[in-house]
Amino acid sequence: MARMVLSIMMALLVTMSGIAAAQDPAGTAHPATARYFDNSGRNDAWTGGVRMIPIHTPSGDFRVWTKRVGNNPRIKLLLLHGGPGATHEYFEAMDSWLPGAGIEYYYYDQLGSAYSDQPRDMAPFLGTDHYVEEVEQVRRALGLDSSNFYLLGHSWGGLLAIEYALKYQKNLKGLVISNMMSSIPAYNRYAHDVLMPQMDQKALKEILALEAAKRYDDPRYEELLQPFYEQHILRKPAAQWPEPVLRSFAHINKKVYVPMQGPSEMGASGILEHWDRTDDLAKITVPTLVIAGRYDTMDPAFMKMMSKKLPHGRYLEGPNSGHMAMYDDQPIYMNGLIKFLKDVDRAKR
Repeated sequence: MARMVLSIMMALLVTMSGIAAAQDPAGTAHPATARYFDNSGRNDAWTGGVRMIPIHTPSGDFRVWTKRVGNNPRIKLLLLHGGPGATHEYFEAMDSWLPGAGIEYYYYDQLGSAYSDQPRDMAPFLGTDHYVEEVEQVRRALGLDSSNFYLLGHSWGGLLAIEYALKYQKNLKGLVISNMMSSIPAYNRYAHDVLMPQMDQKALKEILALEAAKRYDDPRYEELLQPFYEQHILRKPAAQWPEPVLRSFAHINKKVYVPMQGPSEMGASGILEHWDRTDDLAKITVPTLVIAGRYDTMDPAFMKMMSKKLPHGRYLEGPNSGHMAMYDDQPIYMNGLIKFLKDVDRAKR
């Protein structure tokens, strides 16, 4: 009798398992996961989250590329890439971390960058004013607001994020300034007074001679800078650099990068040369995370000071990070970012 009852129970369990599998063939029954990947009602679902957003400017109308990943009505993170003139591609490491944390996030190529329109004449757009208004138009098109909108800017994107917050922080829930100082003059002083003396002085002399001769495209110039890049940009041998980083760097639009940053890799000398918003940081009242790298081209001590000037600032430093901290100290960077987003969502500061 006992054997018969046991057999009946086993048969029922197998049948119930089969019914459950038929209802959820992918085995994705966890409610939070189901919600995160629910694209119901999203007008970008049939394109895999990609949208070309129209941008209106005094010099004409253009389109910029964005891509949504995930669904979270409370936390929506827009990523601002560096350069200027690089691409979203080096952020692709986010795919290994943010979905598991339930973070909705948006890749975005700024005007002039690879996936977006690239006007033949970029001159009318080269400055912070244009890009701040561009970010605002993207925000509106994506339907982000102060109940859910977080902005992360890395490098030049961090500069842009500061500028956006100073004008439009009423639309923000939180801000992340990654690997960017609030002063280009201070960045240049750090490069000249701290980083250059640490370099091989013979190599530095040759680098400066090539710059004086404006031979920035000389293969020797890149060869001499390689140790600097491996020490301060991404701290691995170049042969081991991640493919998304190499792809993004290969796509840099020099019509944007050179006029704004300048041709030299030893500091900034372009349109942004005198940009400084350090005295205005106290005006940014939304919760803000400043992320730095111990070996960054940007002074980590300066970035720590920035976090203290921000009324609701936090500081995160990667102990082995260069400028690409999201790779050099990836668990520290990503876990710190996720913790910040979730703390702000729970109104913890």
